[in-house]
Amino acid sequence: MTPSPGAPSPVPSLPNLRDLGAWPTADGRVVRDGVLFRSTDFSAMATADLEHLENLGVRTIYDLRSAAERTALPDPALPEVADIHLDVLEGAGMTIPGNIGKFLSDPKTVAMASQELSGGKARDLIADTYVKFVSMPSAVESYRDFYRGLLGEHPRPSLFHCTTGKDRTGWAAASFLTLMGVAKDDVYQDYLLTNDRLVPALQPIFDDFAAAGGDPGLLIPVLGVDAHYLDAAFGEVDKRFGGIPGYFADGLGIDDAAQQQLRELYLV
Repeated sequence: MTPSPGAPSPVPSLPNLRDLGAWPTADGRVVRDGVLFRSTDFSAMATADLEHLENLGVRTIYDLRSAAERTALPDPALPEVADIHLDVLEGAGMTIPGNIGKFLSDPKTVAMASQELSGGKARDLIADTYVKFVSMPSAVESYRDFYRGLLGEHPRPSLFHCTTGKDRTGWAAASFLTLMGVAKDDVYQDYLLTNDRLVPALQPIFDDFAAAGGDPGLLIPVLGVDAHYLDAAFGEVDKRFGGIPGYFADGLGIDDAAQQQLRELYLV
C-alpha cells in the first residue's frame, strides 16, 4: 500500500505519533517513509502497543526534553535502540510538566494559570518560545546534533519527541520538511495535525481544569498548536539567516553539501 502523508499513528495509544514520510517536494520527489517519526513521550502508551512501537524498527530515539522531564517519565528501554538526549530548552523553565493532568486539576494552580493565560498571554508566550528554538544556544546545539545524527552519526530509522510532541518536536519536523523542499502549506498541515490528534486525547485535562474552576478554552493555546507559533520561528529564521538554507548553514553548521546529503538520504 502506498503510504499517505500524515497517516494516522501506527501506535493507537500515541495518537500524535506519525511518520514524516510521503510528503511531496518541489523537485518531484517524496520524503522517504519509514525512516523518521515524530511523537509525544511514551507515558500514555498502552502495554499492548509496545509491539506496535517495536514494529517501526526504530534504532535511534532523540529525546528533546529536559533532564527533569526524562527523570519523571523515562522512555521505555528498547533493545538495540540508541537513546539520545538533546535538551532544547536547557535551563529555560518553559517546558510542560510531565504530570500536567495533576498540575492543571489543582484549584490553586488553576486560579494562577487562569490569570497567567488570559488575554492572549499564553499565545504570545509560546510564540516567543518558538523564537528561542532558533536563537537560544541550547536549542541551536540540540538541533545541530539532531541533524548530525540524521546524517548518519546514529542509525536509522529514527524517532524524535518531547513531552506532547508539538513544540520542540514541531519545530524539528517543520524545519526538516522545509529543508526537504516540502511546500509551506504541507509543512503547516503536518504541524497542525496535532490539533486533530493530540487535543482530543487530552479531553480529561480540559474537563478537570473546568471542574477546578478554570475556563478550558484558556488551555487551547497551551495544549494545541497555532500557525502563529510556527510563523514566529520562521520569522526569526528569515530575520537572522535569510531563510532555511542559511539557518542550517550559519545557524546549525549544516553546510550546503550536508543539506544536499540529507535530501539524498531522506527523499526518494
